[in-house]
Amino acid sequence: MSTLTTTAEAPPAAPARPAYRVTGRRVLASEWAKLWSLRSTWITLGLGLLFLVAFGLIACSRYRSGSHSGHLDRDFAAATAVSLSLFGTNFAQLALGVLGVLVTAGEYSTGMIRSTLAAVPRRLPVLWSKAAVFGLVALVVGTLGAFVAFGFGSGIVSGTPAAMSLSHAGVPRSLLGAGLYLGLVGVIGVALGALLRSVAGGISVLVATFMLIPGLVSLLPSSWRDDISPYLPSNAGESLFALTHDSTALSPTAGLLVFLAWTALALAGAAYRLVRSDV
Repeated sequence: MSTLTTTAEAPPAAPARPAYRVTGRRVLASEWAKLWSLRSTWITLGLGLLFLVAFGLIACSRYRSGSHSGHLDRDFAAATAVSLSLFGTNFAQLALGVLGVLVTAGEYSTGMIRSTLAAVPRRLPVLWSKAAVFGLVALVVGTLGAFVAFGFGSGIVSGTPAAMSLSHAGVPRSLLGAGLYLGLVGVIGVALGALLRSVAGGISVLVATFMLIPGLVSLLPSSWRDDISPYLPSNAGESLFALTHDSTALSPTAGLLVFLAWTALALAGAAYRLVRSDV
């Protein structure tokens, strides 16, 4: 007599849940690690800090020598310790803006963006994290450079009509405004890199926006120029750290709002293309 034996089939194993979930904090940590793993980050941030401090000290030294010799350059006639110390802001913005472009466009050129978006399928947290991380780094570097440049620059122009101390009205606001301006320039660079997905294209648009277009607008008739010029990104941003404002310039608050609007517009364009286009 044969014995029939049955063996119960083992139930299928449930798929293992991933050990980690994609969270905003982890995406931020990933972008922070990627930023500091690049040699170009250290070099470009160092150049930005060097430009901001070195050109400010050169301007202060030139003013002091001209003031003592009695042959002061006409462009420096109304200069202050703040404006002289922050003379290098326009050069530092290029370094920080270019690095912002590299943060995003560099991943497209190497193909690493595919791995990044495979790990974060929702995509937009990647853009927000890149902008937040680099914007914060650029803000810290810009603010540090502004205070260092003013600290040494105010000592150089001491005893001249441009002399000022940190306790003068408006000086802390101007120095903090310079740091905020450079931080937002970095965010715009990140957005341009994500929007254009090309290092060369992003840098070209960045340079045109902050350097070429203001020069072209200055060639327009004065009635047009006075209506357009204050709302350009570079001029609106400059009002953040200018110690004094004439009738054609925006106030610091208005300049901040306009510059934030330009930053939001760049991020919105980058977000739209990131969501709607394949990588």
